[in-house]
Amino acid sequence: MIALLLCIIAFAACYVAGRRSLGAGLVTLLCFGYFYGILRANLQTTFSHFIFDAGVIGLLMSPCWRARNPLEKRHSATVQVWTVLLILWPVLLVALPFQPVLISLVGLRGNAFFFPFLLIGSRLKEKDLLQLSLGLAVLDLVAVAFAGAEYFMGVPRFFPISPVTQIIYNSQDAGGGFYRIPAIFTSAHAFGGTMVFTIPYLVGLWTKSKKRVYRVIAVVAMVGAMLGVLMSATRTNFIFGSAMILFVIFTTKMKGKQKALFLVIIAAIGIIATTNARFERFKTLGDTEGVTERIAGSVNRGFWEILVEYPMGNGLGGGGSSIPYFLQGQVRNPIGMENEYARILSEQGVLGLLLWLGFVVWFFLHARTAFAKGPWATSRRLVWCMSVVSLGTAFMGTGMLTSIPGTVFLVIGMGWTSVGEALPSRVSNRIPQPVQRLREFAPAVE
Repeated sequence: MIALLLCIIAFAACYVAGRRSLGAGLVTLLCFGYFYGILRANLQTTFSHFIFDAGVIGLLMSPCWRARNPLEKRHSATVQVWTVLLILWPVLLVALPFQPVLISLVGLRGNAFFFPFLLIGSRLKEKDLLQLSLGLAVLDLVAVAFAGAEYFMGVPRFFPISPVTQIIYNSQDAGGGFYRIPAIFTSAHAFGGTMVFTIPYLVGLWTKSKKRVYRVIAVVAMVGAMLGVLMSATRTNFIFGSAMILFVIFTTKMKGKQKALFLVIIAAIGIIATTNARFERFKTLGDTEGVTERIAGSVNRGFWEILVEYPMGNGLGGGGSSIPYFLQGQVRNPIGMENEYARILSEQGVLGLLLWLGFVVWFFLHARTAFAKGPWATSRRLVWCMSVVSLGTAFMGTGMLTSIPGTVFLVIGMGWTSVGEALPSRVSNRIPQPVQRLREFAPAVE
C-alpha cells in the first residue's frame, strides 16, 4: 500500500513540477531516482519497482518539455526522428510472440522507456540547467550523507538482505572484506556512476551561478561526489571523476586561489584514497591481465552465437533487461551475457542493434556541437565525454539503458550535447529589428 501511494505521489509531484519548468520537473524526478534503490529494498512489493517509472510518466505528461514554437522544433528535429525510431522498433517487437506479455513489457522499459529524454535534453535552456545543477548538488550531498552512515553503521542497517538487494551483498570485495557502499541507490556502481555523471553539472553551477552561496554548494558537492565514488569502491568511476576534475583545472579560466583550492581538494582526496584500505580498490586496475580477460570475455563470449541463433532477437526481456525476481521464471530461453550491445542484439535482433549503432554514429558525428563555444561549454564537453565513455565501456557490462537514475543522465546528456542549449522561448517570438522597422515605415509609404 505504501509503495502504491509513493507511485501516485511520484506521478503527481513530477507532473506538477513539470508544469512549472523543465528544470524543476527533472530535479523532482531525480529525487525519486536517487531514493529508488533504498525504497525498493525496504518496500518489497510489486509496486515498489515502479516508483521511478510513475515519476517519468508524470513528467512526460507535463507540458514543460514540448516545443512551443517552430524554432524549438527545428532545433531538435533530428533528435525527434531518432527518438521515434529507437522507440518504434521495440514497440513493434512487443506484438511478436517471443516472450510472455509481462516479460515483453518489462523489456520495453529497458529498450525504449527512457528515450523521450533525448528530446528533453535537446530542449534544456540555461535556466533549466541552473535549476538542475543546484538540485543535483543538494541530492549529491544527501546521498553522501547516507553513504557516510553506511560506512560507519554498516550496509545491512539500511538494506535488508533479499533477492532485491542480492547485487549489493555480492559485492563484498572492498579492502578488508567490506561491502561496497550503495548509499541510497540500487548498487554501489549506480551510486558511483551517478556521482560522476553529476560532476559536469556541478562545474556548471560553480562557474555560471551569480550567487556565491550556490558556488560554495557546488564546490562542496564536488568534494562529496568524489568521496562518494571512493566509498562506492568502483574503479572506473574513480578514474573518470579524477580526469574530469583535472580537465576543469587546466581548461577553465579561474583565479589562482580557485585553482589552488581545486589542487588542494584533489590532493586531499588522493591522500584519503591511498591511506584507507576500503578506498583502494581502484588500484586493481593495474592488474592488466585481469582487466584484459574481463574485456575479452565480455566482447567475445557468445556474441556470434547469439547473432546466428537469434537474428530477430529472443524478444524483449529475453536478454536480461532487469527482470524483477518475481518474473524471472517466465523468461523463455533466457540469454545472459555481460555486454550491453549483446543484450540489445539478443532482445531486438540485428535490426535493433544496427539502429542503435546508427544512432551512436550520428551522435559521434555531432561532436562539433558539443565542443562549440557557449555559456555552458565546459559542462557540455564533460557531459559529451562521459556519454562517450559510457557507450565505449558498455561492452564490459549491462545496465546502460536500465540504470536508475544513470540512464536518465546518459540519455539527457546525449540529447543536450548533440544540439547544444535551446534558445529561450521568448527569443523566437520577437520580431527581428529590420522587419519591425519596415513595418513601422510601411504605413508612412502608403
